Amino acid sequence: MPIKVVIAGFKGRMGRAAYHMVLEDPELELVGLIDPHASENELTGVPVFHDKEGVLMLEADVWIDFTIPKVAYEHTRFALEHGLAPVVGTTGFTTEEITDLIDLSREKNIGGLIAPNFAIGAVLLMQFATQAAKYFPNVEIIELHHDKKKDAPSGTAMKTAELISQVRQPQEQGAPDEEESLPGARGANYQGMHIHSVRLPGLVAHQEVIFGSKGEGLTLRHDSYDRVSFMTGVNLGVKEVVKRHELVYGLEHLL
Repeated sequence: MPIKVVIAGFKGRMGRAAYHMVLEDPELELVGLIDPHASENELTGVPVFHDKEGVLMLEADVWIDFTIPKVAYEHTRFALEHGLAPVVGTTGFTTEEITDLIDLSREKNIGGLIAPNFAIGAVLLMQFATQAAKYFPNVEIIELHHDKKKDAPSGTAMKTAELISQVRQPQEQGAPDEEESLPGARGANYQGMHIHSVRLPGLVAHQEVIFGSKGEGLTLRHDSYDRVSFMTGVNLGVKEVVKRHELVYGLEHLL
């Protein structure tokens, strides 16, 4: 039996990529679409809804979410409460929200995934950066995205910083008496690590993690040139969450 999938936010760029990925995989079946901007005559061949409540009339197994940060938590909680395993690429969750959703998934005995980045290369970058940080504690993160992205820093940059912080002793970088002549010049500060966000048209999703030490430096970089790069991870997530019994934060937990 194919896995029955609902996609929330199918009108967006990531949502459209997920839409085509599901249609092209015979192991998946698209049973519903949600987007407040959908027209009533969308020629999709499946039911289209303007809000989340509409999917309650469907038989579905997995909820794919590529919406916007201000509704992602509400959507994910709704999916879990109604027996759908969420696969969420929307970012902007707080630590408290993620903890709450994991607790709810355990209570409901439902698998799920919130992933700041679905590209396998980006997941590997985070793993490599965590290893490097054991030896290079002086590190800065530069993330670069398209100019339509609503949150900054990106979820990938925050996840990278969180993973690095698990092996790195908190310390401030730069001169002790450093002053910004222009506020914000040094970027955001996360436990002494600086994170810089770039937003420009033409970009998709890119990240550099730059390490420095006496006499040497190490730069790790990942580039997504097309949103199709994320679909391998989304496909993996959909097929894995139906086998699991709690939500996880980060694609690495399913690899």
